[in-house]
Parts: sequence; structure tokens; C-alpha cells
Amino acid sequence: MDQHLKKKSVLFMMLTLNVLIVWYYVFYKSSFGTTFYYAIHGSSSLMNLADKKKSLSINIQSDAVMWTTHPVARLGNKMGEYAALYALAKLNGHQAYILPGMHNELGRIFKIKLPVLHQDVADRIKWRKYNLKDWMLPEYSNISGQYVKLFGTPCSWTFYHHIREEILQEFTFQDYIKEEANSYLANLKGNRTNVTFIGVHVRRGDYLRVMAQERKGVVADKNYMQKAMDYFRNTYDNPLFVVTSNGMDWCKQNINTSLGDVHFAGDGKEGSPAGDFALLAHCNHTIMTIGTFGYWASYLVGGETIYLTNFTLPDSPYLNIFKYEAAFLPEWIGIPADLSPLLKK
Repeated sequence: MDQHLKKKSVLFMMLTLNVLIVWYYVFYKSSFGTTFYYAIHGSSSLMNLADKKKSLSINIQSDAVMWTTHPVARLGNKMGEYAALYALAKLNGHQAYILPGMHNELGRIFKIKLPVLHQDVADRIKWRKYNLKDWMLPEYSNISGQYVKLFGTPCSWTFYHHIREEILQEFTFQDYIKEEANSYLANLKGNRTNVTFIGVHVRRGDYLRVMAQERKGVVADKNYMQKAMDYFRNTYDNPLFVVTSNGMDWCKQNINTSLGDVHFAGDGKEGSPAGDFALLAHCNHTIMTIGTFGYWASYLVGGETIYLTNFTLPDSPYLNIFKYEAAFLPEWIGIPADLSPLLKK
């Protein structure tokens, strides 16, 4: 009988100890500003407890400053949002976090390293919403607030070019994507020697409507493509153009293939852009038209880039939120668009 009571006493003490440990971390620790012990996605088994028991109160009372960004739009825009968040948080001396939606898309493609803030925690924070323009402004170096969420779709080297190598590291491709892209290009090269790969991105799709109806602008035409490709043909001995687009039929009808140096790649599906993007980014140089997808491919490649410039009329409302000099690096080569179709209307 005494032995049985002794065992029950030991079990009771162990149970009491476990309860005290859980109470300490869930309530005491969170009350004194160390909620980050389990606020970061995957950082603690207690996060799983919070997932399963939605009634668990998570109080963010830490003295630490948290910055994040509101992820919107597609791949190129999200890369711009990530890079601006990374650079501005560092400039202001704070830690940046990303939300699961951004991590789910970018993390499949790149080896991004910013910690992920669990959505259940993010939803309980009273964020200060801070709207960004598309280019860097002096006041962005002194943004106040403990919990700051950046809004907007900035895509300008002016935010982060001073830490270019760090940004390139963040956008290091996952190994399997890198291997697939290199294998594709190697097979494309075949027995050719001294090949220079020129990645070509032709943005069409919704931009046909947006540029004509909303921005008083144009997309790249046949003459632009010819001029851009001729530049590389005159500069390099064995260029091989790898064309990706969300308007591949137009490309096949309007790009000169008579020299046998053009390859149409990808499936043109905007819902699965990783393959096309990786091909462009593993080329040596780039021809882009307009859009953030082509911009980021060019930025990661780091070679010569030709882009479409002056693609809007001077009175375009788009110029209120867009600056050519902030969107394209100074060393890139701009070929002016033909605006005559707009002038005839």
C-alpha cells in the first residue's frame, strides 16, 4: 500500500511540474515580452499548440521591433516587396519578417532567409501601415513605429542596390531549379562552342489592355525586338536567344528566326513562372520589354540588359507613380518605343 501511494505521489509531482513549465512559457514568458519564443513560424512546439487551440491568447508585448510587408500581385512584384523590406528594415536597424503567403511563393524558388511570422500571430498585431512609392525617398531611412507593415509594390534598384550582393544571396535559386535550368541550357547548346545565351522576356497578356487603356503607353513591337536582338548579334559571335513570354504566339510570328539562333522556351503559363524565370536568370545577358518579371531576371543576371524605354506619352498618369531612371539601372541600354500608334488616335 505504501509503495502504491509513493508511485501516485511521484506521478502527481511530475504532472504538476509539467503544468508549471507550460504555464511559465505560455503565460509568464509572453507577459514579459518574450512572445517571440513561439511567435515565429516553426520556432517552437508551442506554436503547434497555438495552431490547435485557437482560444490560446497570444499577446505581443515585446520591446523588439517587427517589420513586414503586405504581399500582393505576382512573382516580380513580390520580389520587389521582399527586397525593399529587407533593405529598409536593415537601413532602419530593425528585424524584418515575412508572412506565410510570401514565403510560400518565394521560398519554393529561392533560398530566402528572412524569418516567417506565423499568420495567427500577425493577425493579432496592430500594424502601422506605411505606404511606399516605387522609388526610394530620404524619409524611408527614418520610419518610426514598433510594428510596421509596408504597403505598395516597389520595384526600383534605388532601395537596395547598395547591398546588391546581399539581395542576390537572398534570391539564390533552390538547387533543383538551378539544376533544371542549367541542364536545359546545356542541352540547348549542344555541340556549339562559345555560345552566349541571351534571355528574352516579352511581356504581353494583360499589358495589351493596361498600357493602351490605362497608361497611354505601348508594349514592345516587332521593330524593338529586331533592334535589341541585332545589338547582341553585332556584339557577340555566337548569341543564342532564349525567348520566354506570356504571348508566345505573337513572338513566333514577329521574331526573326531565319538565322537559326532563336529558341522559344517555356509554356507561357503565368500561373507557373518559376521555370521561365530560372531560364532567363541563368543566361548571360537579357532583353526585356516591360514589367517586373523581366526587370528581376535582368537584375539577377547582371550582364548587359536592353529594355524598352519611353513607352508612355508625356501626359500618361502612369508617370505619377513611375520613373524610368528609378526603374532601370543607368548602365542598361534603353531603346525608345514607337509611340506613333497612340498619336494616330
